[in-house]
Amino acid sequence: MTLPDDRPQVNDGAAAATTEDSRLPLEHGDVYVRRDGPRNAPALVLIHGSASSTRSWDRLVPLLTTAHCVVRIDLLGHGRSSEPADHGYEITEQGRTVGAALNRLGVEHAVVVGHSSGGYAATALAEQRPDLVTALSLVNTGPGLDAFVATESAAIGPEHWPPTDEQVRHFATTAFRAGFRIPQELVDDMRGMTHHAFTTSMRASRAYLDQRTLPDRLKTLGKPLQVIFGDQDRRWRPSSAADYRVVPGATVELLPGSGHTPIVEDPQQTAALLLPFTTTHATRPRNDI
Repeated sequence: MTLPDDRPQVNDGAAAATTEDSRLPLEHGDVYVRRDGPRNAPALVLIHGSASSTRSWDRLVPLLTTAHCVVRIDLLGHGRSSEPADHGYEITEQGRTVGAALNRLGVEHAVVVGHSSGGYAATALAEQRPDLVTALSLVNTGPGLDAFVATESAAIGPEHWPPTDEQVRHFATTAFRAGFRIPQELVDDMRGMTHHAFTTSMRASRAYLDQRTLPDRLKTLGKPLQVIFGDQDRRWRPSSAADYRVVPGATVELLPGSGHTPIVEDPQQTAALLLPFTTTHATRPRNDI
């Protein structure tokens, strides 16, 4: 069901609620949020990567709702969220926006999962709100710029925007294992962005890593960390997952046969790795969210 504003619906069936959509009016723009699973289950927050949306998690979420209330958020400029009012896409601002959205939903503690550059927003949120984030799981999130796999340029200029389906598939081909058919809804997500949102959000991710690598940021946070990496990733060197081992207690796991987006390519195996970690570090809410 779609809510007209940010007021949560409360009813006798809240604990058994399965799906709820909201648009939250926040300081820098309206943010789309989707919640799946029982409201009295521990919160699990999923943050998508660049040029994507909450829909990138569609195949994985049904495997997670047996143990969690799953909260998905479209970052500003992506999916069904608006572009930020000041056109700012800095990772720290995206992290603050996620935190503000969770405040509106009444989420006090959550395990946070980020895919690809969504891991940067997840890390920024943990840096800003250590009270909120109980643990982090990063899925194919590049640790530093030296781990990026340079490829032939597939840049799409503003004069060719919005791109065709074929252009999107060419640009996104390295985001999946070789031969994997990119789902149409993910093609539509990129085509639905403005050129400014697309290019600026990509630059923001690079700037965040350029300031400080992710392992360097995470090793001082003291949060439980899980890193999952598809061993066929064609955007970030799969061996770079080992860079996260400098974080005390970090768990690093490779998914055989998966590329950069195992949450779409192999949701069953991704869930099999995620759930033992997320359930171990989950905190049950004091009230339904």
